[in-house]
Amino acid sequence: MPSSQSDPFEVPLIDISPYVVGGADQDKARVAAEVDHACRTVGFIQIRGHGVPADVSSGLAEAMDDFFGLPMETKSGYRIEGANRGYSPPKSESLSLSLGVESATRMNDFFEAFNVGTEARSFTELELSEEDYGINLWPAVPGFTERVENYYAHGERVARTLTTIFEDALGLTPGFFESITDHSIDVLRMNNYALPEGTVTLDGELKGMGEHTDFGLVTVLWADQVEGLQVLGSDRRWHDVWPVDGALLVNLGDLTARLTNDRWMSTLHRVAPPVVNGTIKRRRSAAFFHDGNVDAVIATLPSFQDDSGLEYKSITVRDHIKAKLAGSRQGKSNAAAGREAARVLSAAELEIKQ
Repeated sequence: MPSSQSDPFEVPLIDISPYVVGGADQDKARVAAEVDHACRTVGFIQIRGHGVPADVSSGLAEAMDDFFGLPMETKSGYRIEGANRGYSPPKSESLSLSLGVESATRMNDFFEAFNVGTEARSFTELELSEEDYGINLWPAVPGFTERVENYYAHGERVARTLTTIFEDALGLTPGFFESITDHSIDVLRMNNYALPEGTVTLDGELKGMGEHTDFGLVTVLWADQVEGLQVLGSDRRWHDVWPVDGALLVNLGDLTARLTNDRWMSTLHRVAPPVVNGTIKRRRSAAFFHDGNVDAVIATLPSFQDDSGLEYKSITVRDHIKAKLAGSRQGKSNAAAGREAARVLSAAELEIKQ
């Protein structure tokens, strides 16, 4: 992303191809060191060399266009109450409540979304509940399922490649992440940030997507090269981020922060309305969330414990995600997100002073 002398914040661009195509050990070590530095200092990365073909990404974008271009009445027929699947209409969520941060107007995020993900029945050898995963509801849009599933497979591959890099970067035993992700809750959330003319008031309370951290281990994000995504830097200021040509954005989730006791931060981000001349400019994104096994117990790893006693308490992936979703989708403030909420409020105080 662009930067200036007055705005030194920058999301590092890293070529991960040595892990994708099988590079030399020294090249992998360089990539792992770059990822460690990025995760310690920014929490967001841009990656190239990820191996996702351009036609797969463009196919995903076209599938999103086909679905989100449907009449609202048709799209609303794919809404599944209480499940992290299907359609979410505008103003049905408030991501800031997943952190326990009250916004002036509840459920005011104006994006619309469509979610698909891994189903419990995918793991026939395990006794898992679809209440923890969810059944996909595919829209009757020609070619939608095939194009989305094609991208989904690549998103999963990239996420697992990244966790392999994480093992090297953190000095963990090979296979550690596989042990907590072999029946991972994975979700692809396709977002649309444009609404029909006349359906929204452009005022100070309008949010594209409220400030939040992602729930799981790692997120792989495809996005348009349109402003809107903002990342909270260590300076407590919000910085604009968008992908360079051919790159994917990557950010860490809460569970990785818990594992590393915040050596690697689950970086706060939000989407501001991309308003141009009084009109919301269209922006699309698709986030692949790699969240971990529903029954995995996440605790600070021994190598990241210290004498401060501030390490996170143990929690299952199930309980963590349940609390976060209760905030964003059900309007129940998440009281367990104290560290993240404090950072949001600190940034807000700074904005008021400026």
